Amino acid sequence: MKSRWFNEEKLPYICTPLIGRNTDELIGELTSIVSKKPDVIEWRVDFYENIADFNEVLAAAQAIYENSDGIPILFTIRSDREGGESISLSEEDKVELISELCKSHFIAMVDYELSNEPSNIQRVREVSREYGKALVMSYHNFGCTPKKPEILKQILLAEFYGADVAKASVMPVDKQDVLTLLEVTREAVDMLTIPVLTISMGALGSMSRVMGWMYGSVMTFAVGANSSAPGQIPIEDLRSMIGMAKRFAGVKE
Repeated sequence: MKSRWFNEEKLPYICTPLIGRNTDELIGELTSIVSKKPDVIEWRVDFYENIADFNEVLAAAQAIYENSDGIPILFTIRSDREGGESISLSEEDKVELISELCKSHFIAMVDYELSNEPSNIQRVREVSREYGKALVMSYHNFGCTPKKPEILKQILLAEFYGADVAKASVMPVDKQDVLTLLEVTREAVDMLTIPVLTISMGALGSMSRVMGWMYGSVMTFAVGANSSAPGQIPIEDLRSMIGMAKRFAGVKE
């Protein structure tokens, strides 16, 4: 894996979510998160009450940037079909808002889902590349863990569309599903030229958040102040468990 976004010696990067419904709540969360020093902060903008007011969103993004102590911000509008909040914006509105944020210096990365129309994906890819923002192309399945070929198909599709990072997050129904996700991760890392980010969600999949890096996943998600998805582990505990796993595996930190 060669990437200007991730240093292989630091893997896995730890990302924590912001889910405040207004700017005051966001800054309150941020105050707690920044002191825990995550590598990335994901602003889940679908939780933001006034998401339809682009000027307010930009102002909130600026406030987050100015209070983030230099930690890179990942800008995400998660759709309700992939586990996000229900919002009033059309897909065209979302693309416009993402474009406006990409033009700013308030964010470093943007997430966009592979289930969107190819024309919208192309637009997000063009504007994110033009303004130097990393594009995470993502696939989420909260219902199950599909068979390996389907997950690999989605990850490969991310590279086809020109993503900087391919993300797949799936829900296990048994322990074998967790192993399936980890096996897919290992195979995808060998097949792709871009970084891979994978997660097995829920309580069953929680260990993938700790051990995924051993199979090649570049980033994991942890609770900084509030959780944005099932199975997220508090950042202090996650960092400790990853550190312990690295020590016993003989990996230098």
